[in-house]
Amino acid sequence: MSLGLVGIIGIVALLLILFLLGTPVGFAMGIVGFCGFCYVISLKAGLNMIGAALWEAYSKYGLTVIPLFIFMGQIAFYSGVNEKLYNAAYKWVGQIRGGIAMATIMACSAFSAICGSNAATAATMTTIALPQMNKYKYEPKLSVGAVACGSTLGVVIPPSVVLIVIGLSTEQSIAKLFYGGIGAGIILAVLLILTVFILCSIYPDWGPVGPKTGFVEKIKALSGVFEITTLFLLVMFGLYFGFFTPTEAGAAGSFFAVVLCSLQGRLTWKGFIASVVDTLRISCMVIMIIAGAVIFGRFLAVTRIPFDIASWVVGLPVSKTAIMMIIFAIYIVGGAVMDALALLLITIPIFFPVARELGYDPIWFGVTITVITTLGAVTPPVGATTYVVAGMAKDVPLGDVFKGVTYFLPAYIICVLILMGVPELVTFLPGLMH
Repeated sequence: MSLGLVGIIGIVALLLILFLLGTPVGFAMGIVGFCGFCYVISLKAGLNMIGAALWEAYSKYGLTVIPLFIFMGQIAFYSGVNEKLYNAAYKWVGQIRGGIAMATIMACSAFSAICGSNAATAATMTTIALPQMNKYKYEPKLSVGAVACGSTLGVVIPPSVVLIVIGLSTEQSIAKLFYGGIGAGIILAVLLILTVFILCSIYPDWGPVGPKTGFVEKIKALSGVFEITTLFLLVMFGLYFGFFTPTEAGAAGSFFAVVLCSLQGRLTWKGFIASVVDTLRISCMVIMIIAGAVIFGRFLAVTRIPFDIASWVVGLPVSKTAIMMIIFAIYIVGGAVMDALALLLITIPIFFPVARELGYDPIWFGVTITVITTLGAVTPPVGATTYVVAGMAKDVPLGDVFKGVTYFLPAYIICVLILMGVPELVTFLPGLMH
């Protein structure tokens, strides 16, 4: 049996384990990678590989940044910062048609800036925003679509766990990836809001006008964005001016989140403990996925599939733009059938060298594929974020949730096309860094 065929069988086995047996992503990749490596080389080599791979995965100092940023987001979540944030966004745009849905996307954008988790943002905004939109008789498909797609901004707008993992995997500057994600995140957020505007223009009864608020009331509501604005500026300016490294930025952000929320009396001891528990749970999940991806990547390496695919893609008799579109299409399809983080970790060793070979900026490539794989968080059959929203919106059928999400999918495609046409939107801010 050829090595390439062994690799293909391993990939198929991975998908079967993932979807038919419900095995966690990290364990599935680790099991398939270990068995495949043992088959190609030997059992002894496989055992040695696991030891080396796990040591490589867990001994990286930069990996500590993941639980730190997750903890910062959890502190904000359990201290109720999200409620004040949503109220501020609603006061400003709630009085226009579809305004509450727009406010939800704006609130998702701001909350994502300190959370970096799709699931946490989706859970937060579903709890806060859906009752408000139901109260004002919004179309359920618009409501759940806005919440689900707005929540995907959590992996684009920094600090993002996905961007951190990409930086660690490709040995790129995490700080530069963060700054690149700002431009992409703003563009995607604007396109999602524009989608709400278009839908409500076509179907006026989908987003009824909310009550008007005075200018003074709007100004008072801005106090609700104080914590998030402060945390975001502390992290991003600290990184930009070199006051601390990305890992230290996570520690600083977590510390300031605890201090700010405690001083305002919004963080209880129960909330603090819940933040720690959720941070441990989410961090373990992410780190296990990374370890599994490392083992699976070693298996793919010995089958030479990554190198064969890279050689095939680079050798296609088409322009480099067409090659990049093919790569993006693979990410769109892959993101729809498996976990986004796992997909990135499996495919980055394959396509990152291709992008470098074609002359694309590595920061631009990392940010752009992050935008693309966010599609996987809302599209079936995986659509983890969509399932979070559907699970909490008990009165909305799963089919309607996915229908609502479908209306927003063109915004992602347009965002990617914009980033391809004007890559400076991603590379400008990172280019200013030393």
